[in-house]
Amino acid sequence: MIIQDASAADLPAILAIYNDAVQHTTAIWNETQVDLANREAWLNERHTAGFPVLVAKNDAGELLGYASYGTWRSIEGFRHTVEHSVYVRSDQRGQGLGPLLMQALIERAQAAGLHVMVAAIESGNSASIRLHERLGFVTSGQMPQVGRKFDRWLDLTFMQLNLE
Repeated sequence: MIIQDASAADLPAILAIYNDAVQHTTAIWNETQVDLANREAWLNERHTAGFPVLVAKNDAGELLGYASYGTWRSIEGFRHTVEHSVYVRSDQRGQGLGPLLMQALIERAQAAGLHVMVAAIESGNSASIRLHERLGFVTSGQMPQVGRKFDRWLDLTFMQLNLE
C-alpha cells in the first residue's frame, strides 16, 4: 500500500468514492452527488490552505481511499484545530486502509504543529467510532437528531485527539 499526496489525476477516483458515500452511507450527510468540478475546487481549496489530501493506492496504482483535514471553524481562535475525513472505496472497507490513512493524516497534522483533530461521526457508525478509539480519540460530545438522511434522524458523535 502506498500513501501519497493526491493530485488532479486522482480526482475521478476520489469523486467515485465520495459519491458512493453520498448515495449509500451516512458517513456524509449530503444527499446530492457532486461533479468533477466540485472535487477540483475542493482539492484546490485544500492545497491553497496548506491542508493535505492523502490517497491510498495499491501496487497496481488503483486509488482505494483518501483522507484530508481542513478548518474546523473559521474563527481565528480555532486555527489550531482541524476536522478530518477519511473515505475508503466500498469494496476495500474493513481491510485496514482507514487506520493507515488516519495515521498518516495524524502525522501530517502533528508536523504542521496543530493541537487537536476533531471527528464528527454518525453515532450509529460503530466501526468508525472503534477505529477512532484505537487511534486515541476520545468522545467529547453527543448531539441527538441534528441531521437527517434516508428518511431518518441522525445523531452525531464528536471525538477528538490531542496531537501534542
